[in-house]
Amino acid sequence: FSMLIAELPYPLDLQDTVWERKEKEEVKAPPEFQAPPTVIMFPRQQEISSKGLRRQKRDWVIPPVNVPENSRGPFPQMLVSIRSDQDRNISIRYSITGVGADQPPNEVFSIDPVAGKMFVTKPLDRERRSSYHLRAHAVNMNGERVESPIDLYIYVIDMNDNRPEFKNQVYNGSVDEGSKPGTFVMHLAAFDHDDNTTANGMVRYRILSQTPHSPIPNMFTINSETGDIVTVAAGLDREKVSQYSIIVQATDMEGNLNFGLSNTATAIISVTDINDNPPELTSRTFSGEVPENRINVAVANLTVIDRDQPRSPNWNAVYRIISGDPIGHFTIITDPHTNDGMVTVVKPVDFEQNRAFMLTVVVNNQAPLASGIQSSLQSTSGVTISVVDINEPPFFPTNPKSIRFEEGVPAGTSLTTFSASDPDRFMQQSIRYSKLADPAEWLSINTTNGQIVTTATLDRESIFVKNNIYEATFLAVDNGSPMASGTGTLQIYLIDVNDNAPSLLPRESQICERINRNAGINITAADSDTDPNVGPFVFELPTFPASIRRNWTVSRLNGDYARLSLRIQYLKPGVYEVPVIVSDSGNPPLSNRSIIKVKVCPCDENGDCTLVGAVAAAGLGTGAIIAILICIIILLSEYTDWTSSVRRREKERQTKQLLIDPEDDVRDNILKYDEEGGGEEDQDYDLSQLQQPDSLEHIISKPLGVRRVDERPIIPESQYPIRPAIPHPGDIGDFINEGLRAADNDPTAPPYDSLLVFDYEGSGSTAGSVSSLNSSSTGDQDYDYLNDWGPRFKKLADMYGGGEDD
Repeated sequence: FSMLIAELPYPLDLQDTVWERKEKEEVKAPPEFQAPPTVIMFPRQQEISSKGLRRQKRDWVIPPVNVPENSRGPFPQMLVSIRSDQDRNISIRYSITGVGADQPPNEVFSIDPVAGKMFVTKPLDRERRSSYHLRAHAVNMNGERVESPIDLYIYVIDMNDNRPEFKNQVYNGSVDEGSKPGTFVMHLAAFDHDDNTTANGMVRYRILSQTPHSPIPNMFTINSETGDIVTVAAGLDREKVSQYSIIVQATDMEGNLNFGLSNTATAIISVTDINDNPPELTSRTFSGEVPENRINVAVANLTVIDRDQPRSPNWNAVYRIISGDPIGHFTIITDPHTNDGMVTVVKPVDFEQNRAFMLTVVVNNQAPLASGIQSSLQSTSGVTISVVDINEPPFFPTNPKSIRFEEGVPAGTSLTTFSASDPDRFMQQSIRYSKLADPAEWLSINTTNGQIVTTATLDRESIFVKNNIYEATFLAVDNGSPMASGTGTLQIYLIDVNDNAPSLLPRESQICERINRNAGINITAADSDTDPNVGPFVFELPTFPASIRRNWTVSRLNGDYARLSLRIQYLKPGVYEVPVIVSDSGNPPLSNRSIIKVKVCPCDENGDCTLVGAVAAAGLGTGAIIAILICIIILLSEYTDWTSSVRRREKERQTKQLLIDPEDDVRDNILKYDEEGGGEEDQDYDLSQLQQPDSLEHIISKPLGVRRVDERPIIPESQYPIRPAIPHPGDIGDFINEGLRAADNDPTAPPYDSLLVFDYEGSGSTAGSVSSLNSSSTGDQDYDYLNDWGPRFKKLADMYGGGEDD
């Protein structure tokens, strides 16, 4: 069988057809392959010869089918015709499978199942899909395969239908000013979606324009294949041109402007600054003046010119003083906005020492100068600073001044001369002195020469002396214009003398009435003096009265402490004043007779005074103690009786019966209340509700059917004297008794008179509801017990009980 390729509407590249020989004999190509074939035949199957040998026939490798993209049709457009050599014997049905046929994207290719002609149904786009792999099948009418599937490769031929595209429309790059030719600046790249193995996708670059043209129109060039931009000429100067704008064109078809497609982008090239301009001071000399003794003031302003990029290390000025200020009175601070140098005083200057300063100043940049750039002669200038004399205050050469004196120096003693000096040597001025602070008022000062004299006795133990030092402050004022003053402190160290006798501590204590080995009172002394006029102290008992040494003894513990204890076995409880003589170690020593009050009392087993013993030791006898206890008991008893009485009256007030016993009180069952109050515990009564109303208009005006059962009936009734109303009586019980008494003595009063409305409900009722007292009910109810309730229920007894006549 032979394999033929159908004639296409466009030529096939037969050089891409590969013929593979699978047999060793040389076989020439059939004559029909000298021209484009028209049919693709399925390869012949292997045959078995009569001798039983397999004979392998030639196998053709089917060349791919090339289809140009973007074809205009008409569609469907036939590509190839596929045939099987068995179609002469049986009916064959052809089909294709694969991407573009029965797989997405579907129906790009189709085949005539009878004729075997394969078509493309729409234009192809290589940028979406560059090739297709299909399989052709041949089956009989029963669907049985009669040929092995063959592979069909369809390649989409690229057409130049895509322009080169830059990722950005504007690219930014930079290059240092003064760069040499060939310095790399930046890189641009354009991408073409066409096949880059063909001229359709091969991009070339060129520069269309440069703005500005200074110093020459072609300062830069671009590599046509890589897109790298480099400098081609010297002369880049940021101070003249700081930025270039370059239009770059990218063209495919290897840059062929006649056939290729183009696109453009803009490259912005910034010329970066280098320190190629040294700073220059605007003047060869500067001047200023400064008042003496002033700091942190600007005395001169230095201006500078620098053509480099402002506010960059190449522009920022750094000033230095290289001569004329060996002590460092001045410094120069750079203004970050103007780049000026401010000469500032950091150490006070003295007119009497330096009337003027001649400074030499040099200025540089923060960044070093670029290679090959020399410093300018104008980077150095002279600065003259004049010092202005002002009136300075007098000062005390020794401040504070310390002197030493013994305490007790009498008044009128000259201590020292505390004089001040005037620093203004070129001014003839006088100084006057005065006292500024003298806490104890011990000193005075001569106003002209500063001599210090005592006005009182100096006492080291004064509260104004701290750590043996007394301080006083004095003022010195000159007569300059304006006047100036200075202060000085005089410190007087007071040497202690033995002028204070010691005093005994403690002043009170207690001890057991019987002698005990460990019993005793530890005593010491307090002395306002200091060493060596204090301890060790000497403690002793006086010889008079004799009972002191007979009952007491003092034993030394150490230099500052001694123990006072009983000499006898027993001493009657009480309070004893024991005199003790204390002497210090001064020269000469001072002594003091001090009294210590000692309470002698009975003690328990622990050696502590008992309560009774302490009271007894206080000087109270047994009778006095008993009297005090009786008074305390009487007071407690009186208090208990008083509290009991108060509680009893409170309880009686709360449980007080009005007029009847609790079991007979049925008012809470027969009264109707429109609102619920606080009950029995609510003591805030509105007594106006308990009084007889003076007018019945509010009752008569009510509509029919809206009546209270406890209101007065609107019927003719006998006239009787009106009871006097008692507004707000002091006791609710008296008010109720008065009302009931008037009702009982009124023979014409209807039964409602006993059903008065009260806010006070009493302490409760144990009676049942009176709803059973219905006159219309039937039965053998006995109401005779109403006669036992007194005259208040006489009307009810007559109505329901029948009385004695029944």
